[in-house]
Order: sequence, then C-alpha cells, then structure tokens
Amino acid sequence: MRKFGVLVLSFILTITFAKAQVASDTSAKKLVQSDSLAARTPGKTLDKIAAVVGNSPILLSDIELSYANFLVQGNQPDPTVKARILQTLLTQKLLAQQAAIDSIEVKEEDVDANVDRRMREMTQRAGGQDKLEAFLGRSLIQYKDEIRPDLKEQMVAQKMQQHITEKLNVTPQDVKKFYDGIAKDSLPSFNKEVEVGEIVFQPKLNKEEKDLYKAKAEELRQRVKKGEDFGTLARLYSQDPGSAPEGGDLGFADRTTFVKEFTANAFKLKAGEISPVFETDFGFHFLQVIERRGEQVHVRHILISPVVTQASLDRAKAKADSIYVLLIKDKNIAVDFSSAAAFYSDNKDTKYNGGMMLNAEDVQSRSTFIPTDKLDPKVALITDTLKIGSISKPDIFTAADGKKSYKILMLKSATNAHKANLEQDFPKLKEYAYNDKVNKTVSAWFDKRRKETFIKIDKEYQAYDVLKKWVNTNPELVIPETKVKSSSK
Repeated sequence: MRKFGVLVLSFILTITFAKAQVASDTSAKKLVQSDSLAARTPGKTLDKIAAVVGNSPILLSDIELSYANFLVQGNQPDPTVKARILQTLLTQKLLAQQAAIDSIEVKEEDVDANVDRRMREMTQRAGGQDKLEAFLGRSLIQYKDEIRPDLKEQMVAQKMQQHITEKLNVTPQDVKKFYDGIAKDSLPSFNKEVEVGEIVFQPKLNKEEKDLYKAKAEELRQRVKKGEDFGTLARLYSQDPGSAPEGGDLGFADRTTFVKEFTANAFKLKAGEISPVFETDFGFHFLQVIERRGEQVHVRHILISPVVTQASLDRAKAKADSIYVLLIKDKNIAVDFSSAAAFYSDNKDTKYNGGMMLNAEDVQSRSTFIPTDKLDPKVALITDTLKIGSISKPDIFTAADGKKSYKILMLKSATNAHKANLEQDFPKLKEYAYNDKVNKTVSAWFDKRRKETFIKIDKEYQAYDVLKKWVNTNPELVIPETKVKSSSK
C-alpha cells in the first residue's frame, strides 16, 4: 500500500486529533451541559458554529475537545493548533460528503471493529475499564455509541481519499522528469546504506519443556470449566499484556485479525463454548467465544507463554554453528546464504526474501537498503567489519521485546553517503515522484471541490495561513451566528 499525500490530507498525516480520544457529547447533551454552565457564567457564549461545509456544521466545542486532548498529552499551548484541527475537520467533512455522492461506504462491521480496537487501546492506556469509565464519566457502552458516528465519518473520508488516488502510477519517464526538475543544489542526500541478510535461529523448547506450560494452561482451563470466573483467572495468570487487564477480552474481530491457529478455534465455536488448549507462536492458549456477529466474533482468552531455557539457547547456537560451517565451505556464499535462509531461518519476515532485512522506515516499498544509523547497533557493529559478500560468525542478539536468538549476518552491499542520483536511488526517487503526483492530484481535487461546495469559516479562524484556501470570499455567503447562550443577563 502506497503513501498518500502530505500536503492536504492533514487528518491522516499531520496531527491526529481523534475525537474518539476524549469525551465527545451529542448535540443534545451539549445543550443540556450549556444550560447548567450558564448559571455560573451569565451571558457568556458557550458554543457556536466554527465552520460549515455543505450542510454540515463544525462546532467550536468539537475543536475545543480536540485541543484539550492535545494539551492532556503534555503538549505546550499553541493557538495555531486549533486552526490545524479545524483544517482536519474541514477536510474530513468534504471527503465524507463526496463519498456519499459517489456511493462510497464502509461496512458496519468494520466500523464496529474500529470502535472496539479504540476501546481496547484506551482501556489499556487508562489502566483498566473502571479507570477509563471514571475518566470519561460514563460507561464504555454509552461512550462507544457516542463516538461511533465520528469514527465512521473518519473511515468514510479515508476511503474516499484512497479512491481519489487509487489509479495513480508513475513510469520510469515520470521518475526521470521528476528528478530532472529538482535543482541540483536541492537534491536530497542519503546516508551510508547497507543491504544485510540474516539467518535467525530462535531457541525452541523440546516437547518435555513445552508440556510444562501446556499443562499449566490446561489446569486453568479445567478451573474455568468447574465454575471459576474466566475474567478473574485471565487477570491473574494470562501473559497477554494487552488483554489480561481486561479479563482476557479481545473484543470483536474478523478472521484476518488473529494468527491462523487462533482464528481456527475462535470461528468454529458457538457463543459460550470454550476451546481446547492450542499452541501459537505466542504460547499456549484457550479461549471462550462470548458472541458471534456475522463474520465477526467476540472472544476472550488466556495465554501461557513458555520461557526460553539455557538448554534451548545452547541448541540454537549449535545449529547456527553447523550452518555457518556449511556456508563458509561454499565459494558462492551469497547464493547459498539465500537458500539457507529460506530453509533454516526462523524469521518469517525475512526468510523468503533471501534473508534480506527490510528498511523498517520504508516498509511500503519493501526496500532492503537500510541507513546504517537505522540499523540495530549490534548489527551495525558487526557488518562494519565485514567485506561485501562475506558472513559473520553466529552471535546472540536480544530483540526489543527481550527475546534472544542467534544470527548469522551477510553484508550484501554498501553504498556511501551521496547526493541522490537515478542509478543508485531509483526506488527512492520513484516513491518521491509518486508522492508528488499524489499531492498534486489531491490538491487539484480539493481546489475543485472547495469552489463547488458551500464553505464558511468563522472570522476568528480566517486569518490563519492553513485555512486561507478554505475561506469563501463571496460576501453574499454568510453563516448564521448560531450560538448557545445563557438565559440570564
């Protein structure tokens, strides 16, 4: 999936002020709260229309809620942020209205899944459902109903955005034209980059070692079947940090959400049924189906994750050493390395890619060229001692999640720091050319739609640079000064 424009679609790529992250009231509730506040602030304007797009108003309170969330996240006060929030909302409204005209919709079950995912994330950050409900001042069920329309509009707008650019492509001629159009003193510079292959040997428990953890999961399963509370046991014993605080609850999800073993168990059970213990790459699980809704299922689970033993690490090292010996005996290491990675490596992300690591900051293009300053420090240290086409002796590595493995590394290529050129940097320049084309296409789309759509912005915001293109200069178009005021003077 390609990147989208960065100039206009601010709600995707600049500041994400999701109204789903703060308490969002319906219009009726705003009026009720305004009445109660009016007694304390006589005669003060409590809400008004900040802008109108077509027939959709944007309330000042919507902007203030998002700005409050911006401050809660620890940011310093900045009045210009409110203008960018309004730009985000204007963009979203215009896209959503065009989506309705073009009959572009999102599935209700996808909206439900998005809402459930947001709830899980917020619950985890808050430290539990009770704390989140106390913060919101309402139940999660009530809050989900309140934020659903906003999230649905965001999803529709995003789908419309994708529709605008889905047929765009760039040819080699487009890339050359784009490159030739860049002033030579403005060409981007690239740091030293390397292509690094890896064969990963993860420590694996033998059957005897695994059976200890499988038995623990089965013991908990039997306790549930005998009547103990699933949620309580999940909170106490499950080793899934994301769901354990919620009693193992994973919310609603479709078949693409989970790994295949989990999906197979989740979608073959009826509501209330409990699965047998099964194994995934994460460990041993059992789950209970809470509810089925079409092609979505609501489940909770308990996970018991095995702990790597020194014996399993020793076995991984022995295997790595043996493969290293085989590789250095072959004159054509590069070819044999690719085959060995496909056959022996335990990293599913790289084993079928010739063992080549991917640039984590350029996943969409699946680039294997990685700036040395973005490499794992230990990988960078080892590859710095290698010649092109040579391999390293097996060494132990510790991942960000603390898991250990042995790796054999190969330095396939190295490119020194340089100014961009077509010969060395065609994939990167192609991406730049594509993004430039997307930006121009999206900008043209918005310019056209803004001229065809009634848009009015409150004078308070009209002076901000980011909103000048949105200001309707037709003096005959005037939005009503709809305000909510207190009844007392």
